This record gives sequence, C-alpha cells and structure tokens, in this order.
Amino acid sequence: MVKERARILVVGGGYVGMYTALRLQRRLKRELGRGEAEITVVTPDPYMTYQPFLPEAAAGAISPRHVVVPLRRVLDRCRVVIGEATAVDHAARTATVRTPATEEEGTEGIRIEYDELVLAPGSVARTLPIPGLAEHAIGFKTVEEAIGLRNHVLEQMDIASSTRDPAVRDAALTFVFVGGGYAGVEALGELEDMARYATRYYHNVRPEDMKWILVEASDRILPEVGEEMGRYTVTELRRRNIDVRLETRLDSCADRVAVLSDGSRFPTRTVVWTAGVKPHPVLAATDLPLNERGRLRCTADLAVEGVPHAWAAGDAAAVPDVTAREEGRECAPNAQHALRQARVLGDNVVHSLRGEPLETYAHKYAGSVASLGLHKGVAQIYGRKLKGYPAWFMHRTYHLSRVPTFNRKARVAAEWTLAGLFKREIVSLGSLEHPRAEFELAAGGKPSQDPPHNPKGSS
Repeated sequence: MVKERARILVVGGGYVGMYTALRLQRRLKRELGRGEAEITVVTPDPYMTYQPFLPEAAAGAISPRHVVVPLRRVLDRCRVVIGEATAVDHAARTATVRTPATEEEGTEGIRIEYDELVLAPGSVARTLPIPGLAEHAIGFKTVEEAIGLRNHVLEQMDIASSTRDPAVRDAALTFVFVGGGYAGVEALGELEDMARYATRYYHNVRPEDMKWILVEASDRILPEVGEEMGRYTVTELRRRNIDVRLETRLDSCADRVAVLSDGSRFPTRTVVWTAGVKPHPVLAATDLPLNERGRLRCTADLAVEGVPHAWAAGDAAAVPDVTAREEGRECAPNAQHALRQARVLGDNVVHSLRGEPLETYAHKYAGSVASLGLHKGVAQIYGRKLKGYPAWFMHRTYHLSRVPTFNRKARVAAEWTLAGLFKREIVSLGSLEHPRAEFELAAGGKPSQDPPHNPKGSS
C-alpha cells in the first residue's frame, strides 16, 4: 500500500521512460486500479525507438514499423501525453508541456502537476557551428532519419546512373559519415553493404565508383569494443575500400563540398552527422542540480542529488558507477545501463512511496557488440573478443533478446528469416517525405521542395 495518493510524471518515452513506466504499472497494479496512484508519460513520439536496430532498418533488413514500440499499447495503464516538456518547476511540482495542439490553441502549453518526477528525456545530437552543417547534413538518431537516409542513398545512385555530368555523378556517389562511434560505424557499414548490393541492378554504377568516407576526430573508432577490436574495425572497413580518416575533423560542408581538417575536399551530396550527443535541453529548464556536462546529478539509488521526489536515469543522469575501481566514475550513457537502470528506478519509486529502503544501482559493464554489415561485426564480451560472423550473430542475438515485447521479437525474427530466403529490397520511397507534392502539382499548384514544417516528416 502506498502511504498516500501519488501522481507520477515520467518525462520521456525512450529506454528509461518506457521501461520505468512499464515497471511502475506492474508494481502499482492494485494502486492504479483503486485510484491511489496515476502515471503520466510525456513523450514527443507515441512510440519508443529501439535505436540499435536503426542501421538495419536503414539497410532494409527490418521494417521501420518493427523498430518502434507503440507506447499506448504497452503502457495501457498509464496516461500517455504526446508533447515536449519545455520546463519543470520541481519546487511547485509542475511541468509545462507543449503539445501538438498548443500552436493551434495559441497557448504556451499545458501544466501537469505531479508528486513524483522521473526525468528521462534522453539526449539530442551534439552539433558544432560548422558552415553548411544545418543546411546539408542528416542525423542518425530517429527512425525517420534512418529511412530518410536509406531513400537518399538510393536516390543518389539513381542520379549517378542517369546523369552525363561527371561532377554531378562524383558528388552523388560520395558519402561522408562524421563520427566513429556506434551510430556512425554501424550506419556506414550497413548502408555501404546495401549500396554495394544494389549496384548489381545498375548498368553503369559499380561498387568501386562509390566513395565512402568515415571522419573521426580521435585516434580510434568504436572505443566501447576495445582498442584491439577498434583497430580490426578500421582494417576491415579499409579492406572494403572505405576511407577511414582518424584524427580528422569536418571543417565545412557548405556548397555541398565536405572540407576536412587535413585539407581534403570532397564534393558530396551526403553528409551524415553522428559525432556524439548532449543532454536534452529541458534539463537546463529545470530547478534541479546539473553537473558540468549538463546532466542531472544523481545518487547511486537514481534519485536526484539533494532533491526529494525527483528521479533520473539514462543519458540525462550522471549516475555514480559503484562497480568501478576509480572513485568518482559515472555510468556510461548507453542502452546497456539505461535498460537496467529503468528497472531499479521503477522499483525505487515504489519503495519510496511505500516507505521501504531503496536499492543501489550496480551493474558491471558486460561488453559491447557492433555490426559492420551483413555477416560482419566486432564484439568484446566479458573480456572475450569476437569478429566477423560470430560477432555479427552475437549482435543480432543480443539485441533480439533486448527489443521490447514478444510482438516485436517475433516480427524481427521473421523478417531476418525472410531476408535469408529472398533478395534485398532496393526501392527508394523518398516521395514519402513530401506526400502532397504530386497532388499539389495535379491541382495546379507548385509542389514545395522545402522540408515539411513537422520535423517528423508528415505534411
């Protein structure tokens, strides 16, 4: 029994937000039924994206619908509010949320009152003031970006196949990826694999005609899998004719020309930015304590330091790593910690409501797996190093076990099975980004070439 009626607000519908709300609705099932508790989840999207599957979705190995989990179906005992939290006044126990109807209503948003706050807004892409970046680059953090990038790559191959201008062809077939972490390396590996396969259906485009360039500011890539596996990954990518440039930065991509810090210039129509993330801006709009990197200061039981009734985990939280030998070390902001922190966080909120002792989050990092394309990968698990097919198989097995709900597990497994029996799909559906263009033209108007106002791509 909870000591008094509790209104729990969960800000964010990603790994931590969804799994925490799921844990809460299971642990508080009776209280929710009796009206002694209520759970509100504020999220900009009505789904949770399983980001490790984005590269395979971009390559066409998984349907985009199966990379996301519908929150309203999974969190059937919670109130799901689609919107963006813009400010949190924890002293007054209120949050301001901008919903899709806010602009139509001409208001600043709705105010949600709460008793317990769980902040899990995740992170956003960390960008730099590089000329041309905002105008020409594309990120790789959402399912919309992944599918948009797939369509874009195939469209560039169509342009190269149909043009007679060597400069246009060269720019269309040059793909620059900035960032040597998971997102950049896996996206590059999967898309290069897909594009190389697609060339067999183009009479005048060969794999060696394409330039794939990976730009990394540090002296190594994939630091999560260890130095040895990182070196192997560089060797493997270069063996596939991928130009890996370490200790190199992107200085400009204005006028569709990628200028690197080593003086290289590449005319290109494709710049993919995956050079890190930063905490969500809503954290700066709260009255909660932040560290020097803008993350919430948290204790080992996932409570916000010095602030009662406030909790956090995942990318937004600086959680001390109690298993580390070095004092003051924090848990890495990755999915492995986020999934496990969510369970402890949900339990601790319930413990707090019931006046019970809190649990300490402790998880020793197990290792990492990364895919480099079909049947290719690297992994370091409990000190053991794997590469090639075994690492790729481990990557698929691990993430299939972690993707939420049996529904998604079954659908993903079925798609992988069918992909082994049939050929890859090489169709571009880029017109989905401008669904009204053809009708506007038929109706006598001029179709807009600008991106839709809605950042998610709908008109």
